[in-house]
Amino acid sequence: MGLFDFITSAGSKIFGGKKPSEIPNLSMLIRDHVGSLGLPKKHIHYFLEGETIAVAGWVDSKEIKEKVIIAVGNVEGVGKVEDRLVVGAPPQYQPKPAEPAPEPAAESATPETDSIWAEMPIEQLPTAEEADKDVWTSRTHIVKSGDTLSKIAKEVYGSANKYMVIFEANKPMLSDPNKIYPGQVLRIPELGDDA
Repeated sequence: MGLFDFITSAGSKIFGGKKPSEIPNLSMLIRDHVGSLGLPKKHIHYFLEGETIAVAGWVDSKEIKEKVIIAVGNVEGVGKVEDRLVVGAPPQYQPKPAEPAPEPAAESATPETDSIWAEMPIEQLPTAEEADKDVWTSRTHIVKSGDTLSKIAKEVYGSANKYMVIFEANKPMLSDPNKIYPGQVLRIPELGDDA
């Protein structure tokens, strides 16, 4: 699917009302937000290309891939997300040896990163074409005013009683089946996909 559209005026307010292009630590904010939802933080990179947030890296399953893209898109100010996530283990990465640096002063501290993956050049990250090999099997649904998970389940599955399928497919982003909001994008899996 590659490129996903979201409603910029809806979602988690992690940018403080600013546009993504105005956020100096965009990648770290998004990574921390995704991690706070219980989704993986390692081996995933977030960067801005024009008005689109590209999400590139490696994840363990299609379910996690879809959840990460949805979580990024459900941030206020984000209008487009490009999926460059590949299901599978990341390649071996050896950073280039750095030139010897002068001895640091005793008081000076270097900022720590989660891993050497933070240094990986964009050119070595998966492309949208590589990510397309892991085809999305879920649909998406934009919540409208008056929607409930039961109403959505009736519409997509033919039974309001299947609302828990949608709830489970959107955990941990959803913590309560009654707490959805207009403009939110939900994952709607095919029945049995996440089982």
